[in-house]
Amino acid sequence: MLLVSTALELGLISALTVLALYLSYTMLDICDLSTDGCFTLGAAVGAIVAISGHPFLSIIAAMGAGVLSGFITAFLQTKLGVNSLLAGIIVNTGLYSINIAVMNNTSLLNMNNTDTIFTKFKSLLENTFLAGSYKLVVALIFVALVVILLTLFLKTRMGLAIRATGNNPDMVRSSSINTTVIIIIGLCISNAITALSGCLLAQYNKSVNIDIGTGMVTIALASLLIGYLFFKKRGVGLRALGAIFGAIIFRAVYTLALQINMPAHMLKLISSIIVVIAIAGPYLYEKFMASARRRREMR
Repeated sequence: MLLVSTALELGLISALTVLALYLSYTMLDICDLSTDGCFTLGAAVGAIVAISGHPFLSIIAAMGAGVLSGFITAFLQTKLGVNSLLAGIIVNTGLYSINIAVMNNTSLLNMNNTDTIFTKFKSLLENTFLAGSYKLVVALIFVALVVILLTLFLKTRMGLAIRATGNNPDMVRSSSINTTVIIIIGLCISNAITALSGCLLAQYNKSVNIDIGTGMVTIALASLLIGYLFFKKRGVGLRALGAIFGAIIFRAVYTLALQINMPAHMLKLISSIIVVIAIAGPYLYEKFMASARRRREMR
C-alpha cells in the first residue's frame, strides 16, 4: 500500500508537467525541449525560497521563474527566428548554469530541516482522517486546480486562439490575430506549470539535485501519449484528465520496474520504450486493421 500511495503521489506531481506539455505540445503544437531545465529551475527557486522560510511563497516564485523561462523560449522562436526545437535546446542548456547559480553554486540542496508545503498541510490535517495522506491531498489539490483553471482557460477567447494557432497558424494570422503573442502566452503558462511541478517534487523529496529534471520531457511525453490513447476524441477537460491518467500509469510502470530490482540506469530506457510503444501502437494497429479489411474484401 505504501508503494501504491507513493506511486500515486509522484504520478500526480509529474502529471503537472504532463499538463504543461498538453498545452504546449497538443494545443500549441510546439515540442518544448526546455522542459527538463525549467523543471529543475522551478525546483531550485522553490527550494531556495522555502529554505528562507516562505514555503507558500516558493510556489509563486517557482511559477514566476517558469514564466521567464517560457518567455525566453518563445522570444527566441518568434522574434529571433530560431527553430522551436533548437530554441528549447538552447534554453535548456543555458538553464543548467542558471540553476547551479540559483542553488548557490552547488549541485545539491538539502531541505530536511525546512518547512515545506507538505509539512504545513501535515500540521493542518493533524488529528483528521486525512492525516496519513497529507502528501496525496497536496498533490490532488494542485492538480485539480491546474486542471480546472487550464480547462476554463482553453475555453476562453485566448484559449481558443491558442488551440487555433496550433491547428492552423496561417488561418489565425489571416484573422488578424497576433500569433507571436499567442505563442508567448502559451509557453509562459506551460513553463509556469512545469516549474510548479518541479517545486512540488523538490519539497516532496526535501532535496534538490541539479539532475532532478533530467528526462522529464520524455516522461511527460510518454504519459501524455498514454493518456491520449484512452481519451483521443474527447473534450478538452477529459483529455486533460487523460494526461493525468497517463502520468499515473507511467509512474506505476516505474514502480513495478523498481520492484523487480531493475537497475536504476535502465529506467531511462524504459521511458524511451514506452514512448515508442505509445507512438507506434496506434499506427501499427491502424495498419493491421486496414490489412485485415483488405483480406476480407479479397475473399
